[in-house]
Amino acid sequence: MPLRNRRAAALPAKLSRSWLLVNAAKPEDFAPGLASEADSVLFDMEAAVPAEKKDAARANVVEALNGGMSAWVRINGIDTDDWQQDLEALSGTEGLRGVMLALAEEPEQVTLTAMRLRAGTPVIALIETAVGLDNATAVAKAPGTFRLAFGTNDFRKDTGISDDPMAMAYARSRLVIASRVGKLPGAIDGPPGAADNNATVVESSRITQSMGMTGRLCLNREQVESINLALSPSEDEVSWAVDMLQAHQAGASVGDGSYLPRLARAQKIADLADSYGLWNA
Repeated sequence: MPLRNRRAAALPAKLSRSWLLVNAAKPEDFAPGLASEADSVLFDMEAAVPAEKKDAARANVVEALNGGMSAWVRINGIDTDDWQQDLEALSGTEGLRGVMLALAEEPEQVTLTAMRLRAGTPVIALIETAVGLDNATAVAKAPGTFRLAFGTNDFRKDTGISDDPMAMAYARSRLVIASRVGKLPGAIDGPPGAADNNATVVESSRITQSMGMTGRLCLNREQVESINLALSPSEDEVSWAVDMLQAHQAGASVGDGSYLPRLARAQKIADLADSYGLWNA
């Protein structure tokens, strides 16, 4: 079995920018997904898989995770029969990094999911409905919740909201604030269109970043690097951070009250650049 690319394998999931969804009914796509530059890979047993292929998809994932592969898995919603079967199948797998719970609406749903898995297995709550968004803060504070993610397509179907960034701004802000209140890593935004070109992906991912979200789902592995680029510190930011830290080490005067916050920001940018492997970019 192929190994996960080294940079992504070493990256903590709390810092993952790109979350590549791979159809669990197509095991031939597992290895290319894991060899991509995606920070995290999700084997998708939910939306991508029709009902008649759920059992086969589940078997594909179990075989892969017990055969040397390591990935996250998107499981079916708690109100489906497949939810319990998904958890029973995954609970003993070796390579499971965590799960994403589809259609998360109540805090108890996340906690029950976590309790069915090996202790400490992280759960990402995928918010896809108006009810889920309304309960986002409670979900973020629930035992077992690792990060919040935004299922934009299903959310728009549920609410009738357009994909205009202004129309979606409130929902994104709610998830960002809920994540902060719940002391979680940054929220994960929904995916770009599967056919969007790289320039479009970068542009829409800049909106993701401007809203305070730090990750993004992805349906096309060709878009992964564009998402990573848009959600990383820019070259100018990295250059500024290096200059700031070098000046501080050289004994620069503290100056006004903004100095320490700027120094902390510079250190954060430098840490992210190190984690994302930007120094050689």
